[in-house]
Amino acid sequence: MIHILLLGFGLVQTLVVSFFALRLQHAFDSFKLRKNYTAALEAPSVSVCIPARNEMHALSECLEAVLASDYRKLEIIVFDDDSGDDTSVIVRSFAHAGIRFVPGTKLPEGWLGKNHALDILAREASGTYVLFLDVDTRVESTTISQLVGYVMTENLSMTSVIPRRNDTWRASVLFAPLRYFWQLILHRIASPASSSSLWMIHRETLMNTLGGFAPHKGEVEPEAHIATLLGVKYHCLLGNETLGVSYEKKWTSQVETARRVLYPMVGGVWLGAVGGLALLLFLDLPLVMLVMSLVLGWSFVGVVALWTMGVFMAVYGMYTSKVLHKTWWLGALLWPFVIAQETVLFVMSCWGYARHSITWKGRSVTARATRDDYIKIDT
Repeated sequence: MIHILLLGFGLVQTLVVSFFALRLQHAFDSFKLRKNYTAALEAPSVSVCIPARNEMHALSECLEAVLASDYRKLEIIVFDDDSGDDTSVIVRSFAHAGIRFVPGTKLPEGWLGKNHALDILAREASGTYVLFLDVDTRVESTTISQLVGYVMTENLSMTSVIPRRNDTWRASVLFAPLRYFWQLILHRIASPASSSSLWMIHRETLMNTLGGFAPHKGEVEPEAHIATLLGVKYHCLLGNETLGVSYEKKWTSQVETARRVLYPMVGGVWLGAVGGLALLLFLDLPLVMLVMSLVLGWSFVGVVALWTMGVFMAVYGMYTSKVLHKTWWLGALLWPFVIAQETVLFVMSCWGYARHSITWKGRSVTARATRDDYIKIDT
């Protein structure tokens, strides 16, 4: 009887991992940049907008990468969001290169800090398109040209790029939380995958059609909600060698991000939290079973655990092969530890929102709106 139950458990786990594999493959096929895009001769102007708060450790490299772009109709604006370090000094040191510095203003009531920074940047921008770029994100010289060519060819209003990791021998990469893993698996029309690292949108559509960031001032992931409103006018891309979008982020910063986004990712309601925790515990079971077999003696439990753990590693390897540069195989082998970490982070996220202790760059994250608060526009 026990063997039958264990076989049933192994079958259910295999079905779940098969679903994950199908969803990942669908995302890989849908989000792939299939050719080289080039902007038209009469290319539109682009405003690269970079919100920065205590970012002196990475800002220079980010700005140098943008300045190396081959796209000519470009303006670069950096908003210093009341930094306590020398971020503003670094921005001003690039003034000779044409980078425009916008000093911080008092955070209005009801706004999250980054959302307010994005709003200020969008209002300062003059480009036909606005490209929002996180400081820890890196672009290649052709990235902006490729994106402009892509959105114009495909008649899109917005695109975002899920970045790769090139610094792949670091623990911060191998033990990275699963934010974009879930984005790819859970992607659907009503809740499309999106990335805050780099996203580009038609400025008039953002400011006039959608009303700017004011309707999203309390959203933890405003770009995700804007993408939902745009429907078929939005498309997500996976960073690859052609597109050249990557990011470098410390493990502690990734943990802070995971705590901020995981609870909202399940809808920001306790029913979603219970379902999310149940799924994560279910995914943790093979590791628990394997440890029990090693402690109590090898048995059929260990065989089932090894099988299910192996198939999950294989599917996670599908994901790491796309987002890691060289060490995807090592990332796949670390799946049991990564999913255990994700369970802890999910609990921390739910608990943090319950206790109102979630912060974003030192500022409290308060009440959020939900996607049901918005009306989808006609596309």
